[in-house]
Amino acid sequence: MTARIDGAAVVTGAAGGIGLAICRRLAAAGATIVAVDMADRLGAAVADLESSGARVIGVQADLTTERGMDAVLAGLDGSPAALRTIVNSAGITRDARLVNMTAGDFRGVLDVNLGAAHRLIDQLLPLFDHGTIVNISSRAYLGNFGQFNYSMSKGALVGLTRALALALAPAVRVNAVAPGLIGTEMSMAIPEEVREKMVSAVPLGRMGLPEEVAETVAFLASDDSSYITGEVITVGGGRSLSK
Repeated sequence: MTARIDGAAVVTGAAGGIGLAICRRLAAAGATIVAVDMADRLGAAVADLESSGARVIGVQADLTTERGMDAVLAGLDGSPAALRTIVNSAGITRDARLVNMTAGDFRGVLDVNLGAAHRLIDQLLPLFDHGTIVNISSRAYLGNFGQFNYSMSKGALVGLTRALALALAPAVRVNAVAPGLIGTEMSMAIPEEVREKMVSAVPLGRMGLPEEVAETVAFLASDDSSYITGEVITVGGGRSLSK
C-alpha cells in the first residue's frame, strides 16, 4: 500500500481515463484533489470523485491561456490543504505524416502537452516549499510514425522533467511516467485490426489499465519514492524499446 499523500494535488486532464484514475488513486491516499480539465465532462468526473468520498475542487480551464492559469490559482485558494503534488496529465494528439502536418497541429500539440505543463509548474512553484511533480509523458517519446508532434512534445516533457529535477532538488522531486498502450477512450477508438496488432507487440499480451498508470503516479507522489527524482518510468507491459 502506497504511503499517505497529504496536501493538495493539482491534476490536469482530470476528466480523461488516465487523469481520472490518478485523481481517484491520490484521493484514496489522502490528497485533496484540484481536478483541472477544459472538457465539459469534468463535472461528471468531479461528481464521481465526490461520490467516493474524495475531497475535490473542480476547475474547468484551458491551460494554454492566462485565464486558465488564474482559474487554477483560484481553485487552490479554495483548498483547505497546502499544495504538495502536481500531476501534468493533460495531453492531445493531432496525428499526421510529417509531410501532411499543418503548422497549427504542430504548435497546438506542443502548446498543450509541453507548454501548458511548463507554465503550470512555473505558476505554482511559489506555492511549493516541498512536494512532488509527476509529468505524464508517453512511450511515444521514443518515436512513433505519424506522431512527429506528439512524440516531440512528450520527449521534450522528459527533458523538462530531468532539468527541473536538478533545479528544484532537494525540496521538490520531479519524475515522469511514460505509459504505453493503455485501455482509454483514445486507444479504443483505434481500428480493431490496428489495435490488435499493437497489442501483439506488447510482451505482456494486453493493454494496460489507467489504474496501473495511476498506481505508479501515486508511488512517485508518495514518500515511498523519497530517493527517486529525474527518472522516467515506463508503464508499457514490457514494450519499452523504440521498436
